[in-house]
This record gives sequence, C-alpha cells and structure tokens, in this order.
Amino acid sequence: MNFPLLTATAAVPAVGAILTAAVPAARRTAAKWLALLFSLATLALAVLIAIRFEPGGDRYQLTESRPWIADFGVRYELGVDGIGVVLIGLTALLIPFVIAAGWHDADPPAEPVSGSATWKPSRWRPTQGFFALILMVEAMVIISFEATDVFLFYIFFEAMLIPMYFLIGGFGDRAHSGSEENAAAQRSYAAVKFLLYNLVGGLIMLAAVIGLYVVAGNFSLQEITAARAAGTLDMATNTERLLFLGFFFAFAVKAPLWPLHTWLPNAMGEATAPVAVLITAVVDKVGTFAMLRFCLGLFPDASKWATPVILVLALISIVYGALVAVGQRDIKRLVAYASISHFGFIILGIFAMTSQGQSGATLYMVNHGLSTAALMLVAGFLISRRGSRLIADYGGVQKVAPVLAGTFLIGGLATLSLPGLAPFVSEFLVLVGTYARYPVVGIIATVGIVLAALYTLVLYQRTMTGPVKEEVRTMPDLRLREVLVVAPLIALLIGLGVYPKVLTDVVNPAVEHTMSDVKQTDPKPEVAVEAKNGEEAK
Repeated sequence: MNFPLLTATAAVPAVGAILTAAVPAARRTAAKWLALLFSLATLALAVLIAIRFEPGGDRYQLTESRPWIADFGVRYELGVDGIGVVLIGLTALLIPFVIAAGWHDADPPAEPVSGSATWKPSRWRPTQGFFALILMVEAMVIISFEATDVFLFYIFFEAMLIPMYFLIGGFGDRAHSGSEENAAAQRSYAAVKFLLYNLVGGLIMLAAVIGLYVVAGNFSLQEITAARAAGTLDMATNTERLLFLGFFFAFAVKAPLWPLHTWLPNAMGEATAPVAVLITAVVDKVGTFAMLRFCLGLFPDASKWATPVILVLALISIVYGALVAVGQRDIKRLVAYASISHFGFIILGIFAMTSQGQSGATLYMVNHGLSTAALMLVAGFLISRRGSRLIADYGGVQKVAPVLAGTFLIGGLATLSLPGLAPFVSEFLVLVGTYARYPVVGIIATVGIVLAALYTLVLYQRTMTGPVKEEVRTMPDLRLREVLVVAPLIALLIGLGVYPKVLTDVVNPAVEHTMSDVKQTDPKPEVAVEAKNGEEAK
C-alpha cells in the first residue's frame, strides 16, 4: 500500500494542534516551538507532494479513496491537480511565518504577580490555544484543497470557520484606540459577522450539495465530471443553474466578492496581523479555488450562463475595493480593501474562460498570498511598536527604522503589481486573458492598477516619509526574528517575478483540463486571423 501522503499532509498539523493545546499552561514557549515544528513538518510534506507530482501526468494524482458513509455514497477521496499542489504549497509555506510573526501575540499582557492590582486574569490570552487554532485551520484548508468528494470538501469548508471565529474574537489586535471593553466588543462583532456571513453561504451550499446528490447519485467529483463529459449524466438546465448558484454563493462569500465582502474589513481590522494574513492569504483562497474546481467542473454550462453577471461583479470588486482603500485611515483596513480588489482580479481571470486568464488567476492566488503576507506582517510589526493602526499617527519612519520601511515598500510595490515582482505576472495574464475574450471588461479592469498605485504610494508617503513624529522617534528597527519572517517572502516575490515558469509549468496542464470541462478554447487574435486571410487571398 502506498504511503497516504495527502492524508499525512493534513493530519500532521491536526496532530500538532492537539499536542500544542495539551502543553501545560506555564510552558508557553514550548507550545510555540512545538507549533512551529509541526508547521515545518507540514511544509516538508508539501514539498514532497510537489516533487512527486507529475505536471504532464494524470489530472488527479496521489489519489486516495476509501469508503466512508457508504449508504449515502460518501467516500474519503483525495487527489491533487496542479492548482491544488501550488495552493497546498502556499498554505504550508505561510503558516510557519504566521506562527513566527505572532510569537508574542497571545502572551499575557503582564506576568502575574502575587497581590498585584494591575493583573487582570480576564485579559490573559491562552498561548497554547492560539497556536493550536492556527494549526487546525491549516489542516482544514489543506484537506479542502485535496478533497475530490464534494461532501468531504463541504465538511472542512465549513469546519474551518470554527477555529477562525475564535482566532478573530478571542485573539484580537491590541492596538485599539478605545477601552479594553470597546475593543472586546469590536472583536466580538467582527467574529460574529465573519461567522454569520460564511454560515449563511455554507447552508445555501449544503442545499445545493444535497441537490447534486439527488441528480448525480454520488458525491465524487471525478465520477460526476466524467459522466458529464460522456453524456451519461442528464442534468436539466434550470437544475444545473440553481445548483451552480448554491455553490457559487458560498464561494463568493468566502472569496470575498462584492457585495458579499463586508465581513472582511472588520475581520482583518480586529484580528492580529498574522491572523489577518491567515484570513486573506490562506482561508479566502479556498473560495476562489473552489470556483475553479467545483463550479466550472460540475456545472460548466451554468458557469458560462452566469459569466456576464460574474464579470460585472468582479469589475465592481476591483474598482470599489481600490477606491475605498484610497480613503482609508486604518492601515489594516486599507490592506483588506486592497485584497477585495485583488480577489476581483482573480475571479475575473477564472470566468474570462481563457487559459491565460485562469493561469493568471491561479498564479494570482499564490502571489497575492505572498505579497499580502509580506505587507500585512510588516504592518503588524509597525503597529506593535506604535500601538496604533491609524495612518495619521506615523511619519518619518524610514529615518529611524530603514529596514522596516524598506521591507514595507517592497511589500507595497508587490501589492501594486510592479514589474519584476511576482504579482505583476499574474495580473498581466489575467488582463491579457480577459481582453482576448472581453476587451471592454479588460480595459475597465486596468483602472484597478492605477488606483492600486495611488493607495499604496500614499500609504508609504504618509507613514514612512516626511518629518519624524515624536511618537516614532525611538521606534526600533526590525529584530532578527522579524527579518527572518519577512526576508524569505520578499525573496520569493522577486524570484517568482523573474522566473514564474516554475509555477506555470505545474498550473497550465490543470488549466487545460478546466478549459476542457467548460468546452472552451482560447479566441484567436484578430490580427493573426486577418494576416492569414490576406495570405490566402494572395
């Protein structure tokens, strides 16, 4: 029997979460190192998946299939294509940085001293729980990228909401301008809003999952797509459209797509910076990934039917998110609205129905994860020093903390997709792929690029340049731990910007399969067609 590599990759962080939570309360440092060790072990397994995956081989590889709930046709089925491989790699790569960046985020605000009137037990933050929840989220996200049984995917798609709820509501950002009671209320509001939005989407998806079983008789993604390709699965047009809408709504909430996006700024604003990275760079990618795997794979005709409306919503997300980001006064909320704009680009690339667009969308998922992680983590280091998230409270930081300012600049330039950095390649492919089929949509989408340059450079100018404010005059530069967190992310942004082929070679065969599912081919360039007609006329 072959080693169940996919199961192991999801099981290792889950076991690590249990063991981390079981560490005695007084051994906080041991719990941190244990969590980091398990995250690195997961990364090693993700690298092994990438090594064993053959881009030119079968569509789904390293597959595992076992009976689970046989009476209802539910199986424990796992498999990865090129898109799943790169997103598992992104998740496993980011979690060690999230843990290292949040090394002190769950420490008690002060050491308990006998008889001290300042010690507040209600404010003690259980370190073990914080890191255990991060590992649990990692486990659920990874198995979501691996699941090829629709019911199995649904379970973990919903289950990851529980640890995320506690991470947002129980371990919020300490840099809050109000009282501790007001901060707790804001965290609770953000956590509940996150949970309710995603639960509503999940319940609608559950109805669609049940409907899919009634129509198809099983939950196997591979069997259903094969039956559709062979013409042996008869799905009425209206039925397919309703099922598609049920799935897409849940994924659009998770993504998040306008107008279902409003939970994200609250969640990212109130969460710690590492948890904010976990939300937008890791968890939200499950939504866009699922659009590619399940919406296009299970409901190809309905996907093409809904494309015009989805493209309009994606355009609104791009422009609206960027415009609102320009006017933000809160650093973390600015990054949140910028992410809404970027997710609009991802969804635009998916539903452009071209190979360039879908390859670009997949690369965008990876590159957005890296750039947002770099920018948000450096922003978190900045906020922890000043104790404020407000842009107006900073100024002249580059003169007192040049390394911090420099890394912040590179993260910002990656966010605006500067040529030479990884996001540029993905954004370029999305726009080219969109323009090839929908020229007007592609042209309008470029507005997001201009606005991204505006909000990024204005943010840098207001926080890092100008006169040194008195409150930041003694601000320390990045420490060794913080440099070790940010430097690899910046190196990857530069490396993948110069040589993206290492990812495109893995992703492109999977995109070809997706294009085949929806029976689409890339439109031929009009110039080439006219030239060919001219040659024939001669």
